[in-house]
Amino acid sequence: MIALLGLVMVTVFLYLVMSKRLSPMVALIVIPVIFAVLAGFAPDLGSMVLDGITELAPTAAMLMFAILYFGIMIDAGLFDPIARGVVRLTRNDPLRLIVGTVALVAVVSLDGDGTTTFMITVSALLPIYHRLGVSPVLMTGLACMTNAILNVVPWGGPAARAASALRLDPQEMFVPMIPALLAGLATVFVIAFGIGLRERAKLRTRELVPAGASGPPADGPAGGAGGFDVLAPDRESLRPRMLWFNAALTAALLIGLIVGVLPIAVLFMIGTGIALIANYPRLEQQRTRIAAHADSVVAVVSMVFAAAVFTGVLSGTGMIEAMAHYLLAAMPDGLFPFFSVIVAVLSVPFTFFMSNDAFYFGVLPILAEAGAQHGIGAMELARASLLGQPIHMLSPLVPAMYVLLGLAKVDLGDHHRFAIKWALVVCAVVISAGFALGLVTVH
Repeated sequence: MIALLGLVMVTVFLYLVMSKRLSPMVALIVIPVIFAVLAGFAPDLGSMVLDGITELAPTAAMLMFAILYFGIMIDAGLFDPIARGVVRLTRNDPLRLIVGTVALVAVVSLDGDGTTTFMITVSALLPIYHRLGVSPVLMTGLACMTNAILNVVPWGGPAARAASALRLDPQEMFVPMIPALLAGLATVFVIAFGIGLRERAKLRTRELVPAGASGPPADGPAGGAGGFDVLAPDRESLRPRMLWFNAALTAALLIGLIVGVLPIAVLFMIGTGIALIANYPRLEQQRTRIAAHADSVVAVVSMVFAAAVFTGVLSGTGMIEAMAHYLLAAMPDGLFPFFSVIVAVLSVPFTFFMSNDAFYFGVLPILAEAGAQHGIGAMELARASLLGQPIHMLSPLVPAMYVLLGLAKVDLGDHHRFAIKWALVVCAVVISAGFALGLVTVH
């Protein structure tokens, strides 16, 4: 009975989230509360949720201060020289432009926010694509693949959800994955290089489109892409004199994260405090910068605490163990040695056809419990579930993709026809690298 209730609860949650009947945050709170009461666990509901909140509080703190930190760095202009440098290095060469697109997206994606990354990319590069007559479809496809790989950073969406759902340390989960992710990123660069060579050959056979025909001049970022230019050179928050300090602080933070000097939440707390004091010493300035990123912080942190309700009820009522038992009974024993590899492969379609919330909060805990009963650790399955992420940014369920396509004025069908085949290649490389590195193994 408990297993059936758990299955119905997960199904209702997936349906309401994927059909957009409820927001993920509301569904994560309301649905498990209803089912806990129906299962007779109303007296224990408070302790279940509080236990979940206690375990997820460090993840919520990490996300909050990572978003604030990278938001402050964007406001202060840390990424502006990179964008301008990519623009200068293109030199009217499609090969340089296309490879530079991947490089720019890779660096800016460290903020963990796809929407901001895409705004910066389109603002800086779309005019040059128009001027050289290169299809913006190449920009949108490569940008999505690159951002999806870099979005696996601990403060990005999928890693935070996987860590929250299985109550793992995001830092411990992420660091061993770096070589596999770098292999995926290198694959995107190789794809970009090959496409760039093709576009360079095409350019030699046609005349350049006049600079004023399709967009702004190519000697600087586009003004106000979509009505909002995150690279505006006259914005009040810009701090050009602090560029090298901010770069050094960011490098120190990333090194500290990889080495594990302090917990990642503590690193970003300290970094945010230093960044605010150094760049915006006056109290009014600090309040303005924090308020500017309040929407992003509230949206992400509230999701983590809402997940505490869902995971707390799944665990506290015994639903997850019961569902895993039935999964074990239905699955042939001969497949369980390959279970983590199967999860990695399944993560490709799951992360394309399902939202990250639905997959990581609704499906992954059941897979992890089934794996645990065969001696496969939750950490391994969490990493396996992230290896299919290179295709996720192409999912029709990702709002940031629509921001990118709207700014670049690219049709969704054209975007998918170009990008999906290459994203599958990148997924294959990342999963293969994960297997070679022992992130997923045959048991």
